[in-house]
Amino acid sequence: MDKVYEGMLGDTPFFVTQLQRKHLHVIEELQQEVYESLHDRSILQPLSTEEFEYILSGNGMMMGAYVEDELIAFRALLNPPIEEEHLGYDCGIAEDQFHRVLYQEISNVSPKYQGFGLQKKLAKVVMNHIDLASYDYVCSTVKPYNIPSLKDKFSQGLVIKGLKIKYVDKLRYIFYKDLHHEQPIFSEKKSLPMGDTNGQQILLKQGYLGTSMYEEQHDWFVVYEK
Repeated sequence: MDKVYEGMLGDTPFFVTQLQRKHLHVIEELQQEVYESLHDRSILQPLSTEEFEYILSGNGMMMGAYVEDELIAFRALLNPPIEEEHLGYDCGIAEDQFHRVLYQEISNVSPKYQGFGLQKKLAKVVMNHIDLASYDYVCSTVKPYNIPSLKDKFSQGLVIKGLKIKYVDKLRYIFYKDLHHEQPIFSEKKSLPMGDTNGQQILLKQGYLGTSMYEEQHDWFVVYEK
């Protein structure tokens, strides 16, 4: 396998390679292992075999981390089909630019190797391998109070552009990043509890962006700026 990155997890060496359709079986096995280990399974929206095949057939990119010959983590970017639920609509991207949008899709780390920051390491590898001549934007959705995934998105410079029902009945933050332009300098800042859905939606309609989060008195707050 071609190694695109090598590193250490404590004393254990690992490497990252781009996954292909031949890896589908071990990808699904790892997804099932991670899903079954979750205390709150609603935070993970597992991908179907068809969705994995779609990404692995050239409609995105999937990177996998290995310890020797064991797949221990993977992270995916999806070039999504253009349909009515496209996140470009939620992020204010022009419809004729939807083909230049990638989604940050599923990210799974084996329970045996959590706690080493592997999700962040894979994020950097994946984002560094985006073809910037072909893509301008990255979007993603995260469930409120899914703290590890929210921290992950903010650490990569994604910002919250929306908070609404997606996937029929699931409340989700909608994250966005322009790959070619930095965020503007903000002059106003407000913080709201993560559980205050209505208040956050009002700020988003006023043009605020969610830029960070913090914990205070056993609750989480989202920082909005414009």
